Amino acid sequence: LAREPGWPDAARLTRLAAELGAAPRTERGIPVRFVAPAPGARSSYELRVFETGCVATRPGNWHDLFNAFAWLAYPRAKARLNALHAAEIPRESGRRGPVRDMLTIFDEGGAVVACADLDLAAMIRGFRWRELFWKQRARVLAGLRFVVFGHAVLEQALAPWPGITCKALIVPVERALIDGPPAGLVAALDAHAADWLAKHAAGGSPKALAPLPVFGYPGWLPGSAQAAFYEDTRYFRALRAEAPAA
Repeated sequence: LAREPGWPDAARLTRLAAELGAAPRTERGIPVRFVAPAPGARSSYELRVFETGCVATRPGNWHDLFNAFAWLAYPRAKARLNALHAAEIPRESGRRGPVRDMLTIFDEGGAVVACADLDLAAMIRGFRWRELFWKQRARVLAGLRFVVFGHAVLEQALAPWPGITCKALIVPVERALIDGPPAGLVAALDAHAADWLAKHAAGGSPKALAPLPVFGYPGWLPGSAQAAFYEDTRYFRALRAEAPAA
């Protein structure tokens, strides 16, 4: 897309899905199409997607562009999120509850951590950021991959800073999957995220997801080459008593 003139409009993004062979569908089996927002639409965004497959995409809008990319990269998890939203909306009384809070937070700010080294997963759950990212950085580079799912985080990454935080699922995987083609890893994590969401949506809340300062990953920001980078407790916070251990 960067080689093409102008901003990719909704129709171009729909064609891109076909060109890539992504062909995302809703859980009702309806092909996903990116369309211009409909003026005066009365039903909710998620219900329109679920009922018609039409994803409203504003022109020249980074947030919506990254949302379209997420549909292409993670079709199973995006369809599952949408279906869970659509199922939950009729149960609400005009105010979003904790289940949809969790779904929205993952959709906007989620990441999936592929972990071939379970000791590193324990460091994430324990908020042991300096130990993880600095003392064990060689193990992190070898045994961890952060796959950012949330389109709001991708938008924030246009102007990166160390305070960008995701809410993450940690997925144990074999080292061969991490060392293999990226497309295979992404597809496996997409399937896992979809399954996890199906199992945890009932009674779910944002506390089911682990906070993750993704820009601590070695090399994502120039400052991460120094130990002092990980001593800034504004971004690399200690575990609080109420923090989740998901």
